[in-house]
Amino acid sequence: TDVKSFPDRKNASVDRFTFGFTIKDSPDFFINVTAWGNDRYITGLTNSFSIGDCVTIENALISTKDLEKGDRFSPATPSHYRLLVTEAHSLVSLCADMDTTDRLLPLIHLPVKDSTDFYPLGDIVANGQKLDGSVINILAAVKLIGETKQFTTSDGRKGQRLEVKLFDDSVSSFPLVCWDREAIQLMQTLIPKETLLFIADAKISFDSFRSSMVATVNSRSIITVNPDTKEASLLFSYAKEVSESGALDQDETPEYVPVESITDVYTVRQLKQKAQENPEVFFGITFSFISKLDLDSSVSKVIRTRCSRCKFLVSVDMLSCTNQLCPGRDQVFSTTTGFDLLVDLSDHTGTLQACYLRSPVAEKTLGCTVSIIKTGVRGTILACSLAHPGEVKQHMSALLQH
Repeated sequence: TDVKSFPDRKNASVDRFTFGFTIKDSPDFFINVTAWGNDRYITGLTNSFSIGDCVTIENALISTKDLEKGDRFSPATPSHYRLLVTEAHSLVSLCADMDTTDRLLPLIHLPVKDSTDFYPLGDIVANGQKLDGSVINILAAVKLIGETKQFTTSDGRKGQRLEVKLFDDSVSSFPLVCWDREAIQLMQTLIPKETLLFIADAKISFDSFRSSMVATVNSRSIITVNPDTKEASLLFSYAKEVSESGALDQDETPEYVPVESITDVYTVRQLKQKAQENPEVFFGITFSFISKLDLDSSVSKVIRTRCSRCKFLVSVDMLSCTNQLCPGRDQVFSTTTGFDLLVDLSDHTGTLQACYLRSPVAEKTLGCTVSIIKTGVRGTILACSLAHPGEVKQHMSALLQH
């Protein structure tokens, strides 16, 4: 948890500092630890390890839990006790024994609650405000990680906030809010659409501004990344399928953006930089050429069939869409077949690898339909909108010089 400070009972002019963490050394048992000391000691200690590290704790004091005081703000554990770490008596360090570390680290992927005890996102949405204020468990995949927002409170304290979008097979987007520094740092290391989370004791509340439910990570929450459970394995298979189909991207993208309204021009380097700084969808123009176009790969990688409503990948012989989130599941099933190409785009600043070039834009770019694939397109200049001839000449001159 984040570091907090309190006036010393014996000397009100001096602050005492504290933070808490939770340790685990077996599949079923874990315990809370509270560290106390001066600013220098506590700040140094909290910066010396993170979630997922293996630590050695020496000379910790064993204390009985007090659920009426500080322990009610800590994660629920199966133990009646907690550990106290103090500057004068205790030592916390990273574990140096690699055998011990290798034995313990797999435990980080085992949830601290029953793997079947969680709310699907669809049930949270369906229950709505009935769950307002509840503390529940959630199993979901990471869809999008937003930017960390820094702020200062009215009394001068600095804080931070990060919002993560989750999804499962019942809901395509659900907000999870993090306030603690450690939780935010953990989220920033995750790979969207490839990471699953089991969040024990997340707080559910109704956000009146959005008129929807929101989950929040608090001091009682424990996050398990990529849990090693049957339920997580099934959800991971779904997440991988829906991610590869492009249905998640379709959900986040505005339905229609007029091409003539897109005016921002980017080099490849600028596109990469903006994508790293801004996880939200954005639009722009780049003067590039196709440096890689694998038309000679297998047909299944070049031409694909999708549900005409949700754009989920399907087989030609399917009778219904397999996407649980498809808005047309109760309607007559229809499909579209078109190009689904991976191309590299290059200019004088670098290369954008594995860009999607899909129908109907692919047909216009290549000048053919899915039934006629032309070869020999290396060196073709890709133009997504009409540009002023002077601009094209200027950018092409830069390309030729490099």
